[in-house]
Amino acid sequence: MLRLLNIELFKLKHSRAVKVISVIYFLLILSISLIASIEIPFGQANFKFADLGIFNFPFIWHFNTYVAATLKILLAIVIVSLVSNEYSYRTLKQNLIDGLSKKEFIASKFMTILMFSIISTILVFIVTLVLGRIFSDYTEPSIIFSDLEYLLAYFVKLVAFFSFCLFLSVWVKRSAFALGFLFIWYLFEGFLFLILKFIFFRGTEIAEKVDDFFPLEAMANLIKEPGSRLGLIRSMANQLGENYTKDYDVTIVNIIIVLVWTALFVYWSYAILKKRDL
Repeated sequence: MLRLLNIELFKLKHSRAVKVISVIYFLLILSISLIASIEIPFGQANFKFADLGIFNFPFIWHFNTYVAATLKILLAIVIVSLVSNEYSYRTLKQNLIDGLSKKEFIASKFMTILMFSIISTILVFIVTLVLGRIFSDYTEPSIIFSDLEYLLAYFVKLVAFFSFCLFLSVWVKRSAFALGFLFIWYLFEGFLFLILKFIFFRGTEIAEKVDDFFPLEAMANLIKEPGSRLGLIRSMANQLGENYTKDYDVTIVNIIIVLVWTALFVYWSYAILKKRDL
């Protein structure tokens, strides 16, 4: 396995575009700290985002993983480019000639996915811990290290999303088409949900239940938007007569759904490559 990872690291090292995008991605994660300095005018006074409590433990684990997860498309471009370049520059065919099996090729790409996901998760952990220690009103260890399941959800979400990108890249071969199909699939899930909701299962919640099993929706459900969880937002909603009953927990069922999709994407990538004549 170490040999496969070394092969991928060599390719990453000699791809300028991949290095640039990767650096930008990790710099953006580090820039989450800049949110604390943003000031919002409110009447005759200004207040900072940090004053909203978004950097309080344990809420900050939820907030930072959600924000960082929105940036995953940048690393998705890296994954797609790595696979597409194998076809464009015929390195895949050469690797196979040199003795690399198709199973090892997929394994090497999946190891790259794991590597990026692990590094990203560790970076988010460090950034969150530092920001929380600076801005949080709560410093008790029991509070600081609660809600760490959001880090697990973040890691699983990255691995699943990048595995989906791997599958699309192997399937269509070209990075532009793979990214385009990713967007089309996002629209397809939304369109299918509307059909189920307003045509087949009108007046019921069956469509919502089915929607939870769609790959992109299942990934999105791992870390739900944290904004409405803030006390200030809830207070404003209550004054307007709105009550939030949203479940923000990371559930084992949802993690299992996403892991199943991850396994399917990796398997389908190998199945396509195995049948394809290179």
